[in-house]
Amino acid sequence: MTAYFSLKPEAISLATLPDKAAVLDALAGQLAGAWALDPALVLDALEERERLGSTGFGRGVAMPHARIPGLARPVVAVIRLGQPLDFAAADGLPVVLVFGLLSPTNSGATHLHALAALSRLVRDERVQEALLDAPNAEVLYGILANAVDRDVA
Repeated sequence: MTAYFSLKPEAISLATLPDKAAVLDALAGQLAGAWALDPALVLDALEERERLGSTGFGRGVAMPHARIPGLARPVVAVIRLGQPLDFAAADGLPVVLVFGLLSPTNSGATHLHALAALSRLVRDERVQEALLDAPNAEVLYGILANAVDRDVA
């Protein structure tokens, strides 16, 4: 789909979850389901990265990310939370949008480029507002696909 990462409609959801652990678990399930990965492996990788420091990006966004075997390129899943959650973000704001990124084990700069592309995407206030206002996962996917395509062009 993009030069930086793959995104599929089945990797996008709207959910109300009780805490950060449940968010990581749901994200691992979405990533594993969309790209035929082992959910336990994905969850372990996301939790290990989170132990190094919060992936709360700021402005209501978190970007849990990890590198795992079995991927050809970076992949993304997104959850828009029904209720904001504390994610220990740098700015102290609770998180509403969670972007999960998985990259191949030895992806090096490719992983960093994918993180940078996601960062640019969520810094665009119009895109972030549209994501927050989307009535369902299908519309959320459409907004992301269009924004990502514009970013690559």
